Amino acid sequence: MIEWEVGDDHLRVVDADNAEVTVEGRGLTVSGSGPTISRPVDETVEATATRLRFPHAIVYAFSLGRDEQYELDPTGDPLSLPSGEYIVDIDTEIKIYLRFSGSGTIKQADDYEHIELAFPERRRVIFGFRSHHELPAGTITVPPTTEGMATAITHLTSAQKTSTPDRTYPTLRGHPPLVRQGPKCEIPDRIETSTPDTGIELLVPDAIEPLFVTAPLAYYLQARVRTTDRETPALRLPDVAREVTLSPMPTLERDAERLLRKTFFLDSLVRNAGPYRADLSELSMLDALELDMEALYEATPQQRLATYLDVPHGAIEHRLPTWHLTTYVDPTPSNVELLPFLLDRLSLLGVPRTSELEGKELVERSLEDFYRGPQPRSNPTARAGASQVASVDIVKPELKSSHAHGWLADGVPIDVFKSAPEAYSNRLNYLEDSGNPTSICIVLNDRDMKDEHTDVAEIYRQRSDDLAIDVSVEESLGTAELARVFETDHDFVHYIGHCETDGLRCSNGSLSIDSLDRCNAQTFFLNACGSFYEGMSLIEKGSVAGAVTFTKVLNDHAVKVGSTFAKLLIHGFSIERAMSLARRRIMMGKDYAVVGDGTHSLTQGEHRVPTTATVERLDDDQYLLSLECFSTQMTGLYYYPHVETNEHAYLCGTESSFTLETGELVSFLKESETPVIYDGDVYWSQDLWPTLQS
Repeated sequence: MIEWEVGDDHLRVVDADNAEVTVEGRGLTVSGSGPTISRPVDETVEATATRLRFPHAIVYAFSLGRDEQYELDPTGDPLSLPSGEYIVDIDTEIKIYLRFSGSGTIKQADDYEHIELAFPERRRVIFGFRSHHELPAGTITVPPTTEGMATAITHLTSAQKTSTPDRTYPTLRGHPPLVRQGPKCEIPDRIETSTPDTGIELLVPDAIEPLFVTAPLAYYLQARVRTTDRETPALRLPDVAREVTLSPMPTLERDAERLLRKTFFLDSLVRNAGPYRADLSELSMLDALELDMEALYEATPQQRLATYLDVPHGAIEHRLPTWHLTTYVDPTPSNVELLPFLLDRLSLLGVPRTSELEGKELVERSLEDFYRGPQPRSNPTARAGASQVASVDIVKPELKSSHAHGWLADGVPIDVFKSAPEAYSNRLNYLEDSGNPTSICIVLNDRDMKDEHTDVAEIYRQRSDDLAIDVSVEESLGTAELARVFETDHDFVHYIGHCETDGLRCSNGSLSIDSLDRCNAQTFFLNACGSFYEGMSLIEKGSVAGAVTFTKVLNDHAVKVGSTFAKLLIHGFSIERAMSLARRRIMMGKDYAVVGDGTHSLTQGEHRVPTTATVERLDDDQYLLSLECFSTQMTGLYYYPHVETNEHAYLCGTESSFTLETGELVSFLKESETPVIYDGDVYWSQDLWPTLQS
């Protein structure tokens, strides 16, 4: 669902997932809903303008009369379109198509944060908008058996819009249908007919563990999954007379992960033979492997996969982007209903395994993540004072190599976001709530903590200049008043105060979240000592995700984490990513964690995929700049580092590095709006560059 409104020289568009895009226009006049265009869209709008300004994006222009394609050069060179009929493809938070007749010029704006389209005279244009996020297209019902699970995985692929390598683009992977368990199998007709028939078969032993760990591979390959009485799994490609035997459990986890990452990576390169192309730094791998990009793009899914199977893992291991997400799930029949949500994120799935933390291991692991450098002295005042804080037994998980890790099993591990089944169903409940400004409520329940309150309130209000955000502040609330805050529709509640074994401390006692009938706060941060259990209760009562603490935290540490987390969150970072960066600012960062669906984001940033920079001084006038760009929500995109010496784009998950002189680094930071890890701390680029220049 798309909603739009017209303001002074701008058009604001919002979808069901609260994604938002604003198109600015010189002399922009909107007539109303527009005619259909030859692209899949949810809404069209007719307008006139002489100049249009969009958020930074990948831009393609397609000539309808001459069957030609143009791409805006990310180095900043303008794209001049001769007179003709065009559809311009602009890949922002909400997909934008723009149809017009005549000539035009598309260029990067001077700030590198926007794209501008200019016409020689006032021009009629048709906007087409499509939401990237789609609600599940129906529900599959299967019996609680391994055969039922195999049937469900087979039909979850109905959400994919193509069987070509273009399925690596997240815009061509919709949300899989929901899965429910019942006495018999029921597949709606539209899901049955939408399920791709690639002919690829995945034969799995009749057990639930191998079905879980191979589900992401089967989903991406669009394979038909069948349970058999064989002891080892196998991939069967009947059209090319090929069968590949995979390892039994537990080595099957490794085999499935490697095959998925290899196939996704090679598809991400081969797709450049299709309509959407980019000068990727990784493209040279195809020549090194002697792979024909054009032939593979036109090949059948079985032919293409057979070629990929012949590529040794060792030949590409060093170039594989780091995978974005792994979720560790108890392999039980009831958790089959979680598969649509996890496969929507294209998460790897692993069997949860833990061990006890030994001695001072928690402290040591915190220090490993702490970027050493000049640190302010800690005020030894803990947020809990003399109160009793709920204790959490933390364990050590066995983790794969991924940027982020989710945990849907017993135990409370470090280095993961501890999720719950309710978090995913809760997320669906918020999708229909669109068109309203983002509502943020800050609760200060202890006046001694006003420093954090002042900082975060200013951060949220500054961001409201760019996004539709309503910020409210509450102080010294009683239990009934705080309960109303959580029961009221808020997108984010930032609680600053104390947490005790009885609940969140209020002016007249403590509020136990278990006492609420329902929580309507979509996300939250309980910046109080030992708030883990209250945070988990918020998830069970209706929230999607939030940040919590395991134990007592020092007040100045809480201020530092709270302020950094607020700025990252409000600039589009997922809750998990925002917390993982914010907690690295303090020595005991492992005291902070995320509960619920950590991949969830509160707002959008200037770019669809937020970037993190790391700067290391090499000598007096040289620095090493490293950029990390990935998304736990929509893997498959690429990014272009706006560094003067750069000529390539990079797949998200691949780190890019550049050696720059001071002036070059300052220029890059001036044009950026991103967090930077430098000299033992996390800065914002606009705050850091003046210190480097001096």
